Amino acid sequence: MQRTIFFTIAMLALGQDLIAQQQGKDTIQGVVTDTTVVHKRSFFPLPVLGYSPEKGLEIGAAMLYSFYTSKDPVLRNSTINLIPSITTEKQLKIDLKTDIWTDANNWHFKSNLRYHDFPINFYGLGDTTRKAGATLLDNRRYKVQLEAEKRVGGHFYAGLSLLFQQDDYSARDQKGVYPGMSLIDKDGGYVTFIGATGIFDNRDNQNYTRTGTWLRLNISYAPGFLSKHELWKIDGQLRHFIPISPKSTVGFNGLFNSLQGSRLPFYLLPEMGNDLMMRGYYSGRYRDQNYLAGQVEYRYFLDPKIPINIWFVHMQPKFALAVFGGSGAVFNNKDIAMSHFKPSYGIGGRWFYDEGARLTIRIDYAWGEKRSGEQRQSGLYLSLAEAF
Repeated sequence: MQRTIFFTIAMLALGQDLIAQQQGKDTIQGVVTDTTVVHKRSFFPLPVLGYSPEKGLEIGAAMLYSFYTSKDPVLRNSTINLIPSITTEKQLKIDLKTDIWTDANNWHFKSNLRYHDFPINFYGLGDTTRKAGATLLDNRRYKVQLEAEKRVGGHFYAGLSLLFQQDDYSARDQKGVYPGMSLIDKDGGYVTFIGATGIFDNRDNQNYTRTGTWLRLNISYAPGFLSKHELWKIDGQLRHFIPISPKSTVGFNGLFNSLQGSRLPFYLLPEMGNDLMMRGYYSGRYRDQNYLAGQVEYRYFLDPKIPINIWFVHMQPKFALAVFGGSGAVFNNKDIAMSHFKPSYGIGGRWFYDEGARLTIRIDYAWGEKRSGEQRQSGLYLSLAEAF
């Protein structure tokens, strides 16, 4: 995959109560419990400087603001996440996400507003694409995604979703597979998905979970009068966590994505690989009508007794280590087989910059498939929040 060098600078004390104070918390063997945490706001910016040949020099940031909508002691924290970046090749990317919990966790609202004018590598369709066949595409995308969910009893939620996305594509040159391929909506198009969601959620914490289950199923329909093509989309995901000691947890994560219809735009097909699932693969290296993947992650919580002073901020940081592995496959409706599944495995570290909400900075290195004649696919990931 395309190599990028990242230089990161952790900037602290830029918001009120950046690091949750230690007073007012109870701990169990070094792990903070939600019900005794004093609600605090926190703000964390993570500047990133990167370089790659197709983008030139990229300057950006990932900024996450965490807060609570009331003083309810069981209320989950809400977040606003802004990720802007620009490059010396006059490319721009802005991603704004919100995740809001209200009314004793009875209501949950999510949104994602995204605009980018950014290049991507297109390798073709299916799970046998070659790195040498990549075509560099210019992609301009407008995306609006809204979700609302209400508790309907116990740990069950029901909700509605809306997704509008418009894409424009053009090849920068005549290299690779793209110029000669016959693709539906090759130059781009638009779609509007209207969906219904069902969720079961009894996790102890939605950020760094130690115990509990999260199960979500969303079925969405794109009507022809609001989209270029009539489409159906199915998204299902399971997260399950089992604590095996006071400081260690095993998490299981599975997903299934499917796009159905008589004409399937290539840019809407499920893609394997990102910083959440099937780490180690370039996003879109493999894409097809269906995507099935699963992973297991072992997390070990560390509690070093070493205080750190940065400027006027005094803190005693908490860390965690992680080891993960999984497998996934993309396939069409008529061709699912074990031979399609590819490996993903790696290691990582976590720093709890907001212990009260269990918000982390995550760094992972992952490896994937080694295809004949190519180097093993791999990736370095630096992110705010857990993979699942």
